[in-house]
This record gives sequence, C-alpha cells and structure tokens, in this order.
Amino acid sequence: MTITIAIADDQALVRAGLRMIIDAVPDLNIVGEASDGREAIHVAQQFRPDVVLMDIRMPAIDGIEATRQITAAHSYQPRVIILTTFDLDDYVYGALSAGASGFLLKDVSPEQLIDAIRIVAGGDSLIAPSVTTRLIDTLVRQHAKPPRPLPSEMDDLTPREREIFEFVALGLSNAEIASRLVVSVATVKTHVTGVLGKLGLRDRVQAVVLAYETAIVRPGAHD
Repeated sequence: MTITIAIADDQALVRAGLRMIIDAVPDLNIVGEASDGREAIHVAQQFRPDVVLMDIRMPAIDGIEATRQITAAHSYQPRVIILTTFDLDDYVYGALSAGASGFLLKDVSPEQLIDAIRIVAGGDSLIAPSVTTRLIDTLVRQHAKPPRPLPSEMDDLTPREREIFEFVALGLSNAEIASRLVVSVATVKTHVTGVLGKLGLRDRVQAVVLAYETAIVRPGAHD
C-alpha cells in the first residue's frame, strides 16, 4: 500500500532533501509540494495526501494555521507531521492543538523520518502517550487559559468509554489501560477507536489536548 505525501516548506533546499529521502522508498509517493501555508492548504485539498510534512515558519499563512485549516476538513482526514528547528516551545502546543499528529526536529535521520511517516499514516500519533501528556501538561501550566465547554459528543460516550478516555488523557498506553481494567489490549484498542470516532478526534494527541482544554485533566494530574 502506497502512502501519499505532501511537503510544505518555504526553503527549496529542504524540500529537495526531503524529496530525495522519500523518493528512495518504494511505498512512499510525494504527490505535491508547497512553499507557504496557503499553497499547503491548496495542495492538500487537491491531492488529498495521507501525510503532510509541514514547516512552521512560512510566509502568507504559517504552518500552524495551515494545519488547522487542513485538519478541519471533515471529508478528508490527513495526518500532519510538523517539521521544526524548535523543541519544546509555544509552536509545539500550537501545532498539536491545531490538529497535528506529532512533530519532528529537522535534524532527524532519514530512517527516523520514514518511520514517522509510516507510524502516522497507520493512524498512531507520533509522540509516545506519556511524552505527549507531559509536554501538553507543561505548556498548559505556562499558558493558563479558562477551560472551554465540553463538546456535546462527550454525552455519547458510555461510562467505560469515558473511563478509557481519561486514561488516554493521562498518557497511559493501551497495555497499561488493559492492565488497570483487567481486559485485553485488543479490547482497549477497540474502545479507544470508538472514543476517538465519537468525539471526532484523529488520534490520541487530540484526545490529550481536548482533556486539558476542557479541564477533564488538570495540569499536574499525573505528577
């Protein structure tokens, strides 16, 4: 199965380097490139790639806003990987809140890049659950905002699904949740898929963001 990819970066040299790496892999196919956020949105709408590699700092529209607009399309659910030269800062939280499935620093190895594309295309978030939670926890503490209302879809969750949602938000893996609930990992995976579907979330990263923004989980809850 071929994974289709779009590259968005304002530096032609970076795009060329990414293309060279990706073109060498048989099951990966680049379907479009963009030099700014506006072009990235257009390319995503036109070619519907499975994965978008998105730079943050770009002219016209930055990568965070482009990610927000791309992932907001209900008929098309791409996965966005943010490529950045920055580490734990405001950009990361902004990107995850906008709908990105993870982020990579631009100095990753070609092997790590390819692995990341496959992981995200397979429906998993790029960052380990515990890392995602601690990252968002730290950034929420730094930029405290009033909690937003719970989405109405939360009422559609069964008591067990609500319980699993909260475990996911705390950064527990499927295996850890299974151990706590004394059920199989496969059962947990089925529940997680159902929870994400009911809430309209792409992956576990978005579940963590939602839990913090609605105060279902408060900063420091996993300390």
